[in-house]
Amino acid sequence: MADTDVKIRQEDPQHPSARRPYRGDLFGWVQDQIALLNAGKFSEIDAVNIADELGDVGNEQYDKLESAVRVIIFHFLKWDHQSERRSRSWVGSIVEQRRRVERVLKKNPSLKPHIEEAVVEAYEDAVTDAAVETGLPEKTFPESCPYPWDDILNGVVALDDLQSPRKR
Repeated sequence: MADTDVKIRQEDPQHPSARRPYRGDLFGWVQDQIALLNAGKFSEIDAVNIADELGDVGNEQYDKLESAVRVIIFHFLKWDHQSERRSRSWVGSIVEQRRRVERVLKKNPSLKPHIEEAVVEAYEDAVTDAAVETGLPEKTFPESCPYPWDDILNGVVALDDLQSPRKR
């Protein structure tokens, strides 16, 4: 973004007609709110919608955690119920998703108390996904997640020379 773009946006809040609506132009609205905050015009900010957007940002971080856990559990279910179809791509996917979990938790340590909830939600979706991919009925899989958190993050999954986590 050019310096002139920043200056123009910072001047926009001085002109009420230049403010963009929250529902009609989210990106523009965000730029207007940033400019108001930077200008110290706190009485003019759209506090209700800012709070709503901040809530969405927090939910997105939880969703990233839950999504990565879902993929790991999905592969574990396939690993346990279709051992003859195990593949390097499953191991690779587990490696990648474990990295994502670690990064999300490192950047958002306040998510740690929500791990159990994320595992429960991830498991529900992973069972559905595994049933679709394997062709096995959902009742084939345990009713609740059989994998402890430590196994989700650190349980050894190995195929040929590929292993997660890596031998140290």
